[in-house]
Amino acid sequence: MQEINHLPLAIHPDIRQARELGLPIVALETAVVTHGLPFPDNIKLALEVEDEIRSLNAVPATIGLLHGKIVIGMTAKQLEELAGIKDARKISRKDFAITIAGNGSGGTTVTGTMIAAHLAGLRVFSTGGIGGVLE
Repeated sequence: MQEINHLPLAIHPDIRQARELGLPIVALETAVVTHGLPFPDNIKLALEVEDEIRSLNAVPATIGLLHGKIVIGMTAKQLEELAGIKDARKISRKDFAITIAGNGSGGTTVTGTMIAAHLAGLRVFSTGGIGGVLE
């Protein structure tokens, strides 16, 4: 684990290697896992999206917070753990400090994913959707 801007960042070795090799990496948010869909649909979708990115010769980097650490490139086991946390936070810009300080866990929103991806040097990300209603 490394610290960037005093934030604990755990970058999966596959993501580190992909960066070193200049491979395309796609960051993925996890609010859809923690708050968007019920279990087991949430895990199924997350893994299917990762598989689709791999089929396009890119490397998926699913981002979330687990036990006070920002995880870049979550494993299937970590995703399943995150999905099972009943009081998982929805991590946006304002939520990083309190979640990290409290050793908490949560799924990253669009904003949270953008911040974490930037810290890890990732420039592209995909989201499950941006909500809202227009009248």
